[in-house]
Amino acid sequence: MNNSFEYNFDLFDHFPSMYFLLGADGRILKTNSAANEILGKAGGVDHYAEIFDLVELCDRTKALNIFKKCLDKKTFGHCQTRFFIDKKLININLTFTIPITGKDKSDTKIIAVARDITEEKQKEAELLRFYNIAEGTVNPVQITDLTGKMIYVNPAFVKISGYSKEELLGKNPRIFGSGKTSKKFWDKVWEVISSGKVWSGEIEDTKKNGEPFYSQLLISPILDKEEKIMGYFGIHRDVSEKRILEKQLIHTQKMESIGTLAAGIAHEVGNPLASISALVQVVQRDTNDAFIKEKLGLVKSQVTRISKIIRDLVDFSRPSNYELHLTDINKSIVEAVEITKVGTKAKSIQFNMKLSDDVPALPLIPDQIHQVFLNILINAVDAITEANMNGKPNSIEVKSFVDDGYVMVTFKDTGPGIEENNLNKVFEPFFTTKGQGKGTGLGLWVSYGIVKSFQGDINIKSEPGERTTFTITLPIET
Repeated sequence: MNNSFEYNFDLFDHFPSMYFLLGADGRILKTNSAANEILGKAGGVDHYAEIFDLVELCDRTKALNIFKKCLDKKTFGHCQTRFFIDKKLININLTFTIPITGKDKSDTKIIAVARDITEEKQKEAELLRFYNIAEGTVNPVQITDLTGKMIYVNPAFVKISGYSKEELLGKNPRIFGSGKTSKKFWDKVWEVISSGKVWSGEIEDTKKNGEPFYSQLLISPILDKEEKIMGYFGIHRDVSEKRILEKQLIHTQKMESIGTLAAGIAHEVGNPLASISALVQVVQRDTNDAFIKEKLGLVKSQVTRISKIIRDLVDFSRPSNYELHLTDINKSIVEAVEITKVGTKAKSIQFNMKLSDDVPALPLIPDQIHQVFLNILINAVDAITEANMNGKPNSIEVKSFVDDGYVMVTFKDTGPGIEENNLNKVFEPFFTTKGQGKGTGLGLWVSYGIVKSFQGDINIKSEPGERTTFTITLPIET
């Protein structure tokens, strides 16, 4: 440019950024209104001879080198730095324009533009803090655009869903939906969040491997400066353990209710049943008719069966009056196995016992824990013999050992296993997979109640077609 250019610097008075007209040596020749206003609060423009007097001390060399490069290469340059004005630091983006040259080099000018980016830096810091929190939190976090497509997921979300980040981004969250929530439900959710309100509720999702994932989900709209929705922020809180505990509580309450009902049934049925049994015995003694005796014998066997069911109901429902005694767990297991072996069905079954000498005597009711072991062993024998495993070696393995303050007793059989949909029912009263008339369905129910009364636990694992394992856990200190 030549010297015919007139530096009408007033043109920049209407710009919000600070504009400086600089000489080739960096001296400040002119400033616009924005610069005057800011510098005026710090002693006026005359207080600062060069532009570099404003730059934070640690960045002055860098700013000076950029300035010189602009002069030598006749190009522009910029950097982010801070102005130190009135004992305060202001974050700025400093830009040097292409030099404006006159007839000689001494007449060269450069315009410097200092744009205040303090607010941007604050937002950048806030965004970085949010990013670090989102990346580090154990709660799954997702951000979607207005159409519901995911544009961000944190590592916790990737981990819990089982999908990779690449598989999730750009997809709708419905890819891991359980399908158990109706379209009407989600329509209401969208109605709430699209109106700018926050929605919160419990949902069930499905991981990539098919496992359910229960979470407390909060969805919040993301608003721009004009309060318009630009996306949605969702955060999950894992409540899977809570759901499991709720199911266990419901199961326990159901057991308690059935126990109360059982006591009433046992009382109402027991008395007339005793009368029927007595009458059958009287008639049996007074008749010589073979046919009548045969039928009365059948009636008597069914009365005996009903009586056993009633005894089991009473044993489960009423508080035990037995006293606790130090019980040798291993000895009780051996006795239960020996009794089971006597049965005809057990002749072809091999019993393997691996009992640890470290197992201490526990304060239990001997007859009851013996009954638990016997019930499980008889069930295992019945399962193996009724399945007819086609020459497969039949065995029942019983182990006892100590683990982390508990005595553990496991019963593992080589039977046909239990179908997954039946696993949750095995401890329910009257549930049985045996043929009609071959089981009351009360043995495991009673066993469950006995173990729980000792502050213990009983669990079952099964592989259909392979094996079933019962595990009894008893605390050493109660």
